[in-house]
Amino acid sequence: MISSPFFYLFTLALLAAAISLVEQKSGWKFFKFVPSVVLIYLFSMFLASMGMFEHNEMIDAIYANTKKNLLPAMLFLMLLQVDIRDFFKLGKSLLISYVLAVFSLSFAFILISFAFNFDKSMASAFGALSGSWMGGVANMIAVGSALNVSQEAFGYALIVDSVNYTIWIMFLLFLTPFAHYFNSFTSSHEQMAKLSAIGCACTIGTKRYWLLILLSVVVAFAVNFIAASGFILLNYTTTTVIIATLLGVLGSFTKLKNINGSSEVATTMLYMLIALIGSKALFENFSGVGIYVFAGFCILLIHALIMVVGAKIFRLDLFSIAIASLSNIGGVASASILAATYNKALVGVGVLMAIMGYLVGTFGGLAVGKILIWMAG
Repeated sequence: MISSPFFYLFTLALLAAAISLVEQKSGWKFFKFVPSVVLIYLFSMFLASMGMFEHNEMIDAIYANTKKNLLPAMLFLMLLQVDIRDFFKLGKSLLISYVLAVFSLSFAFILISFAFNFDKSMASAFGALSGSWMGGVANMIAVGSALNVSQEAFGYALIVDSVNYTIWIMFLLFLTPFAHYFNSFTSSHEQMAKLSAIGCACTIGTKRYWLLILLSVVVAFAVNFIAASGFILLNYTTTTVIIATLLGVLGSFTKLKNINGSSEVATTMLYMLIALIGSKALFENFSGVGIYVFAGFCILLIHALIMVVGAKIFRLDLFSIAIASLSNIGGVASASILAATYNKALVGVGVLMAIMGYLVGTFGGLAVGKILIWMAG
């Protein structure tokens, strides 16, 4: 049993690094269906369930302090990639599709939460899930922390996210060959050719990891100092999340955006956060996950119906609504894959829309989460 806070963090970091390394080096197709973040969470939870980590004040303190500082640091670095100006160059059909995707997902979460009569615990968990489905796992952690989601409920949300996302990306890839028929149904006029020049250059050039780590540490210190000084928005964590988000967006308008490697450092922080959260969960608490997976599928069904109706009304092509949907529910990697199946020149569009989700996911998830908790009250 590990009782030292140093060895506790070292074990979790080693676990996250090992799984990430296997994903990068092995090339196994398995990771396309079960992302490394899910495996990190499951293995961390397994170690906790086996009694690997002792419950003592030192480990609890290092857990709280690490999470408190890593979260704003990660959000800041992820949002350095966002350029709102590029987003508005996407064109009318893609902008409408993106707004429609965010609206339909928000509406579906509220409707299903009401239909399933979630209690406050699961309402907050699905609020965190909405952050993921409008952004990514990083947004899920940010929203979940701000909403004080329990470790058990967060585990439910992560499992629902993984299962439903896997089915959804396979479904959208399956639809690709039928784009012509769908576009005829909606009377849409495809505009993919003029979008091929839009992209993201955030992975080109020298990586300056130490500078990025220093910047993120300064931001983490600053936002926690502000929150501790008495400037509170709803609660302490929400305050740090919102301030870090705003600082990241402001940084994206400066030369900080040109410091390459922010995505890799932020992803490393994300993996560590996932391992931390998993280390506080236990396997025996997840016996009733099936009903929540079903609720997730219901959310996707409502989302899909609204997207199809919207496509018919606004004459949107299949590529536009599919990439808008997956850039929300999936993320950069999956949106890029889907875009490439239509035209490899459009990968940049998928990347740009997914990166925008890092901004929208936190605020959208917080808004939806607050509504779900209010309904459950």
